[in-house]
Amino acid sequence: MLRQVPAIELRRPAGRLAGRIEALFVRHRRWLPYVHTAMFLVFVTLVVVPALLPDPPEQAGPLDHLVPFANFALWGIWFPLVLLSVIFTGRSWCGLLCPMGAASEYASKVGLKRAIPRWLTWEGTPVVSFIAVTILGQTVGVRDHPEAAAEVFGGTMLLAIVVGFLYAPGKRPWCRHACPIGLLLGVFSRLGAVQFAPKRPEPGGDRWTDRGVCPTMIDLRRKQESRHCIECFRCVSPPAPGGLYLRLRHPGEEVERIRDHNPNSAEVWFLFLGSGAALGGFLWLVLPLYGQLRDIVAVWFIEKDWLWIGEPGPWWLMSVHPERREVFTWLDFVMISGFMIAVTVALTAALAAATWSAAALSGRLGGTGTRAQRFVELGYQFAPVAMVSLVIGLGGELFEAIAWAGLPQEPVRALKVGLFAVGIAWSVRLGDRIAAGQGLGAAARAVVLMPGLAGSAIVAAAWWTALFPG
Repeated sequence: MLRQVPAIELRRPAGRLAGRIEALFVRHRRWLPYVHTAMFLVFVTLVVVPALLPDPPEQAGPLDHLVPFANFALWGIWFPLVLLSVIFTGRSWCGLLCPMGAASEYASKVGLKRAIPRWLTWEGTPVVSFIAVTILGQTVGVRDHPEAAAEVFGGTMLLAIVVGFLYAPGKRPWCRHACPIGLLLGVFSRLGAVQFAPKRPEPGGDRWTDRGVCPTMIDLRRKQESRHCIECFRCVSPPAPGGLYLRLRHPGEEVERIRDHNPNSAEVWFLFLGSGAALGGFLWLVLPLYGQLRDIVAVWFIEKDWLWIGEPGPWWLMSVHPERREVFTWLDFVMISGFMIAVTVALTAALAAATWSAAALSGRLGGTGTRAQRFVELGYQFAPVAMVSLVIGLGGELFEAIAWAGLPQEPVRALKVGLFAVGIAWSVRLGDRIAAGQGLGAAARAVVLMPGLAGSAIVAAAWWTALFPG
């Protein structure tokens, strides 16, 4: 039966390819529960089982023992590749593979089905969630200790199930309103080459509703943005006149036309804050400044006779592993948390200042919209450089694996530099297109791009110390 989509999609080669992809997933979507079950078992194997095993030999590699293998699978494969996948497939991880979202939805089907409270629907909830999880991950040593990985990832899974059990009838309130990874992927999915668009769009702006087939509660006819769409294909029926259809687009198209796709201030602030939190999680490990500040604070506490600061805290709040020669005290907890928060605030302030300057220049040169609207729109230009920094930083094990494969360090370093260069160039390109959408000519856009270029340079310079200490 003929696919019911706008006529132009039937003529485009990309539209015909999208039709074949759409038909494939619609035909096989009944198998998704089995895929989710398999992914849940993989999750347990990689996150829970290593915490129950004895420590591996110190020189054990990923192919020698489950503990280093699980660590590499999480930080060298899963995190960087899932982040990169949104450029090509959007939030397909969330709808097709993620065991947390699937478990949360199942719990919602058998749970209490209460109304979703306001604190959960607040746009800042996933921002706070991401920052809290990022800081906790550093204080408990999530990249070094399997018990910490079980706590962070297992605790997140438990929260997802609890939220699903309590709220909404058979939906995914966790995925839409609280998941820290979901928000991260949602922001970057706006860069993606995949869009699920309404066949019969209605005006009124993007909104959410707990009625209908969408598990993340998108009002399908009013859908304008990609960030909440988990690509589960439940809303897709090729021969039907309604619902959504799969559309392929060039990467970055949604951000280039962000004014037409429900720009959101909470997303932009998350882009700034999340980048700062991730950066802080690395800089405290490599900057001598952190050690100097730690010594100063320690002396101050000792002079006050507040010796409790040197005592180890609870295992669930900080790394306490004497058998591995790592025991954090309250001083370490306070300093790591404080240092990360300070870096977060500093980078956020720098990016906000650059964006505000660009928005002000745009207004002076004839850009349309209020300064606040222009600020939000121009804030999205930092998405590519932020994504690249997260992939290289939090997914550093991926590049270690490339080195293990026999590639010398210099080409690996050149690859990182190249990725950064691509991220900055793409950010500049997006800034130019966003400014064009505000009605600016070429000369005016060149002026407006300067603060954005400075902001991207700040991000690159800040990560440079963490990524290239030599």
